[in-house]
Amino acid sequence: MFKSRRGLSLLFWCGASLITLAPIYWMFVISAKRRVDLFGRPSFLIDRIYWENYIETLTDPVFQKYMLNSIVVATSNSLLVTVLAFLATYALSRFPLVGKENIFFWTITNRMAPPAVFLLPLFLLYTQAFTIGDWRLYDTRLGLILLYCVFNLPFAIWILRGVIDGIPKELDEASMVDGANLWETMTQVVFPLARPGLAVTAILTWVFAWNEYLFAATLTSVHARTITTGLAEFVTVTGTNWGLMAATAMLTLIPALVFLGVVQRHIVAGLTFGAVKE
Repeated sequence: MFKSRRGLSLLFWCGASLITLAPIYWMFVISAKRRVDLFGRPSFLIDRIYWENYIETLTDPVFQKYMLNSIVVATSNSLLVTVLAFLATYALSRFPLVGKENIFFWTITNRMAPPAVFLLPLFLLYTQAFTIGDWRLYDTRLGLILLYCVFNLPFAIWILRGVIDGIPKELDEASMVDGANLWETMTQVVFPLARPGLAVTAILTWVFAWNEYLFAATLTSVHARTITTGLAEFVTVTGTNWGLMAATAMLTLIPALVFLGVVQRHIVAGLTFGAVKE
């Protein structure tokens, strides 16, 4: 009975993995073919990889600029949101604030409205209100970072609240009895125990900022364009260059995989923190 359940579970997860990886493999097939071959007979097999699509994409200065913008915006947003969410959640969990339940509910309501509702007001604010001389938030990395923080911070607080509440308050009291101040208690006691939740929060907020398209397409024009908006530029009135678009999409997976690989180590380290005592 146990072996049959284990076999069914393995079969299920293998099928789920194939379903998940099939679109990625098909995208790689498209990126590895010439433009002429794409309109021939469809095939899931690759006879010869057409590396020119990748070479043309990597050597394109516009692609390099868009990729750099996405990396800077997503990483900065993830770090800023994770730090602010940790501080806010610690305050809501540990301090006897009046109406903190209402504050927590109010923060999460910012995620309930569809992003398109804020599009026009934000466009007017970025192009007219937040302007000092020739400087403005429109078409800047800083503008996107701050904007993504507004939408990702409530979600991060919502995730971390359960993590912080699960850490006993007695640990804080014990550390303060031993002479630690509030900052040392947060960074040396609570932070290591909350590392798995912080890592998950960093991953999700990074992915949200990396994949976001609507605000990046509306509030940027030239200098702060991200790679998600750059993919849409392959669709022109004369046709769509599917090979270059697929190659660009495949290359955009690399920074995400690197970031996930780095943060995943902290998830494992946090899960095993304190599991073995001397």
